[in-house]
Amino acid sequence: MSLSPNSPTEDPVERAPAFRFELIATDPHTGARAGLLHTPHGPIETPIFMPVGTQATVKTLSQQDLYRLDAQIILGNAYHLYLRPGHELVERAGGLHAFMNWQRPILTDSGGFQVFSLGQLNKIQEEGVRFQSHLDGSYHLFTPEKVMEIEHRLGADIIMAFDECTPYPCTPEYARDSMEMTLRWAARCLERHRELSQQGDERLPQALFGIVQGSIYPALRARSATALAALDLPGYAIGGLAVGEPRKAMFEVVRGTAPLLPAQKPRYLMGVGLPHDLVEAVAAGIDMFDCVVPTRNARNGTAFTRTGRLRLKNARHAEDPSPLEAGCDCKTCTHYSRAYLRHLFQTNELLGLHLATFHNVFFFQQLMRDMRAAIIEGRFATWQAEFSALYRD
Repeated sequence: MSLSPNSPTEDPVERAPAFRFELIATDPHTGARAGLLHTPHGPIETPIFMPVGTQATVKTLSQQDLYRLDAQIILGNAYHLYLRPGHELVERAGGLHAFMNWQRPILTDSGGFQVFSLGQLNKIQEEGVRFQSHLDGSYHLFTPEKVMEIEHRLGADIIMAFDECTPYPCTPEYARDSMEMTLRWAARCLERHRELSQQGDERLPQALFGIVQGSIYPALRARSATALAALDLPGYAIGGLAVGEPRKAMFEVVRGTAPLLPAQKPRYLMGVGLPHDLVEAVAAGIDMFDCVVPTRNARNGTAFTRTGRLRLKNARHAEDPSPLEAGCDCKTCTHYSRAYLRHLFQTNELLGLHLATFHNVFFFQQLMRDMRAAIIEGRFATWQAEFSALYRD
């Protein structure tokens, strides 16, 4: 999909009035899928990578940059937006799309991961989670019902159910109890979501995705996936991974869980974002991804290329006139050299953060486009082998 940078002036409601996932193609040799997810703010071509705009901004990039990069959907975070500037303020501004002047789809994470990782003195109980803000120490209670109210007021197209992001490592008993509570929370989220959706206001419809938990234990993952599938939600996520477990264990979970989720619904792998992991997960049947990997690495002076990571602060780039990656069409590679980019990082110039981020997000978007094309053309397995032969992390 290629929309012009002036896309904010288009009427998104006329383009796609309802949620619907079309499975366009499947690879005959792997589990890879290409699809089209229709939302009230436009279609999303899958597989898709969602740049992370935690606080209603993708760090160092403007919304116009994101249009130029052809980002079809971005991710926000209910926890952060609840604390600052406040979901009521965002609602008064016309919702998240109007507040940040972004008229393509948005997904908001429920904040479950942040509550457990950033909040202080967390107390997890059946009702929800009591925590202290990482900003000012104030006390808050997140329940499944409260999170649905926050996400409805923010107005994203896709909203995530509230879950406990099970830590790693943990015992099978802890993982089981955590997963079962997440299932009960999902049912409460769905009930409140339906109530809010029927209140007759002028908000556009929102799709609630459930989150599969169960740590690294196959039987628990299977129980979670089966129970969530019974709720007949518009989409499903695999959560609780990339939290410290070995890569082999992570992909055992992904490959074991994805086939248990409904084939005609989108599958979202949360928080996984290294290029070779994206390729492996697409081969396992995953459709959607988000991660801070491209933006955070860029701000630390690391660019991604087809052959692996390039560390811009390395002295060997001091007089290198070549672009970050030969053949890359992004504005960074078109106009600037490795030597200049290294200079920007050595002198702490903000332009360096922007240019590196622009390139990395472009690289990730192009990677997903290449995989989609290979799936549709029936050559994904060959493409994957060629990618793996070149890429070194």
